Amino acid sequence: MKKKAVFLTLLFSLTALCACNGGSSGKKGSEDDFSAVVGITQDLDSLDPHKAVAAGTDEVLFNVFEGLVKPSADGTLVPAVAKDYTIAPDGMSYTFPLRENVKFHNGKVVTADDVVYSIKRCAGLLDDPDPEVVVESALSVISAVEKVGEDTVVIRLSEPNTELLGFLTCFIIPEDYTEQESAPVGTGPFQFVSYTPLTSFVVERFEDYYGEKPYLEKVTFKICASNDAAFMELLAGSIDIFPYLTDEQASQLPDDYDLEVGASNLVQAMFLNNKFEPFTDIRVRQALCYAVDKEELLNIVSGGRGHIIGSNMFPNFGVYYDETLENYYSYQPEKAKELLADAGYNENNPLSFVLKVPSNYDFHVATAQVLVEQYRKLGVNAEIQLIEWSAWLSDVYKGRDYEATIVGLDSALAPSDVLKRYMSTAKNNFVNYENPQFDELFTKALASIKESEKVTLYKEIQQLLTRDAASVYLQDGAKLVAVNKRFTNYLFYPVYVQDMAALRPAE
Repeated sequence: MKKKAVFLTLLFSLTALCACNGGSSGKKGSEDDFSAVVGITQDLDSLDPHKAVAAGTDEVLFNVFEGLVKPSADGTLVPAVAKDYTIAPDGMSYTFPLRENVKFHNGKVVTADDVVYSIKRCAGLLDDPDPEVVVESALSVISAVEKVGEDTVVIRLSEPNTELLGFLTCFIIPEDYTEQESAPVGTGPFQFVSYTPLTSFVVERFEDYYGEKPYLEKVTFKICASNDAAFMELLAGSIDIFPYLTDEQASQLPDDYDLEVGASNLVQAMFLNNKFEPFTDIRVRQALCYAVDKEELLNIVSGGRGHIIGSNMFPNFGVYYDETLENYYSYQPEKAKELLADAGYNENNPLSFVLKVPSNYDFHVATAQVLVEQYRKLGVNAEIQLIEWSAWLSDVYKGRDYEATIVGLDSALAPSDVLKRYMSTAKNNFVNYENPQFDELFTKALASIKESEKVTLYKEIQQLLTRDAASVYLQDGAKLVAVNKRFTNYLFYPVYVQDMAALRPAE
């Protein structure tokens, strides 16, 4: 994706910023060392899985919690707490016979009542809902969650929806347990041990797990203040796995680490606040799209790895992904200048805006720096403002108080999930995009039970976002992961997770 840039030479200047201590040493491990340390660069925003917002939290909690189904590395949804499932031909109900003798980490056996409670909680259907729970809007189609006998749960819908399975990965928790925010309890292959804010999240193997037991006895997620600090920890041997390498760091890995490369499965874009002047003007938005040399961007930020995208979907969505949009806005700086001039912007009245970027993601910071330089050639003044992740969530994502931002958006394994935020009524429509045609197409696609029709409609939706230049879509970046050679079988998923149960010892 990228050639090396001068600004990336700062990567190794920070040695004392990692807000963590303790843990096993990657370099000094032995055959009897059944633990691993994973470096992460953002703190968890909640230990209660139904209150977490950040994808970085979900990628860690994936090891502790499971839903009725869960994603596999090949992109399929496989039974988890449920042993099987059936979707009604009309798309109006889902039936889940539960797996026998699945235990929570507190020793309690999972019941249908726990499942009913968990689904209702995520869907906002409890009689006394917790306002801090993040209600999954896709579950609003649920009209009832019913226990049938002692071992079956039926979810009934108010309208047809054949994509709901991708959202029923929502985690199952005990109905009568009240300490999720301090001592989380799930059904996953690892159970909670401890959490120290800004320092670490520690889990250990759950010996009563119903499935294949993890090889690792213990995993410590070390929370580091920056990408640079985490890499310094890796160089010192105190981190075994680091999943957010920059291209520069990847070229400097010690000999006792392997470099694993996969897709991020994120939509990275310069997201624009469509209600901010002058981004209300489609000519300005289109100009910013034509002004980006995406090939140069990929070369600079990740050594040419990654995949250029042209709309709000990434390639691993297979038949739903419209690859024809990748070059819709080819690099045409002169056309960009013409559009800006037509909108009233020139050297005497330059376009200026502030680009808020979460400081803990070096990949997005590096991308922002490239774009600022490319825009400067056109006389556009983009000013980078680095903000902490918690501030990004509160101010940009929730508060919509920004002009432009660069971030990567993840998705559940449902094409509707990656697109639904553009609905005019969506609570997470932080780009403030409004188009009645989009709303109509999306509603129709979601309700369709014909796969061929869904494919056609979702491609039309992507084309609409691209033509409207709703944002400046950039890439599905390469995920560069450092893995200590003591371990094998690091798996890449089509969703944002770190699967520690899959790791195995190197022979």
